[in-house]
Amino acid sequence: MSTRPWIVGDDLWALIEPLLAPWPEKAPGPRPVDDRLCLQGILYVLHNDIAWQLLPLELGFGSGQTCWRRLDR
Repeated sequence: MSTRPWIVGDDLWALIEPLLAPWPEKAPGPRPVDDRLCLQGILYVLHNDIAWQLLPLELGFGSGQTCWRRLDR
């Protein structure tokens, strides 16, 4: 088992990416965090059983709120 099971490998991402809705071209606000990074952030929160607000920004997954909104979307 991986020591970081929230990391999504290329093979798994190739299966997941086509299932995601495309991001709207004219979405307001800053450029969104990459879907793959958000998914890894979601998996990190679930694996470590932490609150969304406690997702460390240093990991590069975006904020907990960003990951939560992407999961909701």
